[in-house]
Amino acid sequence: MPASANKSPKTIAAIATAPGRGGVGVVRVSGADVPSIAAAILGHVPAPRHAAYCRFLDGDGATLDEGIALLFVAPHSFTGEHVLELQGHGGPQVLNLILQRCVGLGVRLAEPGEFTWRAFLNGKLDLAQAEAVADLIDAQSAAAARSAVRSLSGAFSERIAELVEGLTRLRMLVEATLDFPEEEVDFLRQADAFSRLDEIDRRLAAVRSQARQGALLREGLTVVLIGQPNVGKSSLLNRLAGFEAAIVTDIAGTTRDTVSEAIQIQGVPLHVIDTAGLRETDDPVETLGIARTWAAVEKADVALLLVDAAHGLTAQEQTILARLPQIPRLTVHNKIDLSREGPRAADEEIWLSAKTGAGIELLQQKLLELAGWQAAGEGAFMARSRHLEALARAALHLDQARQVTAQLELFAEELRLAQSALSEITGEFSADDLLGEIFGKFCIGK
Repeated sequence: MPASANKSPKTIAAIATAPGRGGVGVVRVSGADVPSIAAAILGHVPAPRHAAYCRFLDGDGATLDEGIALLFVAPHSFTGEHVLELQGHGGPQVLNLILQRCVGLGVRLAEPGEFTWRAFLNGKLDLAQAEAVADLIDAQSAAAARSAVRSLSGAFSERIAELVEGLTRLRMLVEATLDFPEEEVDFLRQADAFSRLDEIDRRLAAVRSQARQGALLREGLTVVLIGQPNVGKSSLLNRLAGFEAAIVTDIAGTTRDTVSEAIQIQGVPLHVIDTAGLRETDDPVETLGIARTWAAVEKADVALLLVDAAHGLTAQEQTILARLPQIPRLTVHNKIDLSREGPRAADEEIWLSAKTGAGIELLQQKLLELAGWQAAGEGAFMARSRHLEALARAALHLDQARQVTAQLELFAEELRLAQSALSEITGEFSADDLLGEIFGKFCIGK
């Protein structure tokens, strides 16, 4: 959380627009002193939720800038506090003058993520929605942006709340059985508790699937191109990127360093890395490039081993395959335009031509399959690794609960642990250090 979170609440301000020159720049102020700040800078307190064209005044009454002022009265604002937005011209100097004017009136500069942190504390957003704010800003594709909006609007949180509610009801039945052991009525079987557990399990599996899709949209996939020199790695990078991202020549060893390019396939961001050709060499520069190739492989999610379709896998390629870490890999037989073959795919192999583009769509589809992408990704929630971990822990506790149904105390405990794991996602149960890590990565002014 912001370092100031443990301090007494105070009015904060920050420039909310990106650094640099622009047509419009925004200074945002939030806190109890907003009405008096507005009166000092604008000469009056504007009507709430109405855009007012005003002069922004310095301490002597001189005009700093002219623009639009918007006042939001608590609790009807993003933070749940009084909020003032001053929309002026987007020059760095003029925005800093307005910000310093606020500071001169006793306002403190906001820390990264502090506006959203206050929205979370004031119940305007839960933790998953707060994270979606940052994810929407950082979205790398239209699909990722739509997924983040779904999470920001509460779709992900609603699904988690449904699961928590189901577990709460099930725990009530179990506790009733534990509290009244002398009763002969079997509360669990009479209430069909185990069918309820099956339904919770099914819903959790569906949420996990959608969350994995959202995590893929957020994080993307790192794909590394490897192989011997002159098999067409750079040509394939250029074909996937749609422009000349890497130099292509007939000279073996042209690529001496890694070249990375970001692309999208059906909205899924892919980070494709072209690498130096792998071969025995005494060239010190090429040797360094080969070392960087293997370093890139260690960090990759998928490895594409390119080979010349004329000869296929040789002993050298087999050696490369044997050295690869345990990550998904695909052998790409390139240059089918020379052998006059047609594009095709089979298991972990694909035949294509980077030069003509034949088979590129097959490769793109294979990459999506390796990533675990599903065509129904439009319903994905923007998810982070901590969300996936919490969902996995909840699933594990539900599985363990099934194994101890005859021991009601243990059964009840596993249900409680599953509910606790799910509640971490929306922030009902979150350690302070976790909150600090999440909000500390926000930009200032948000």
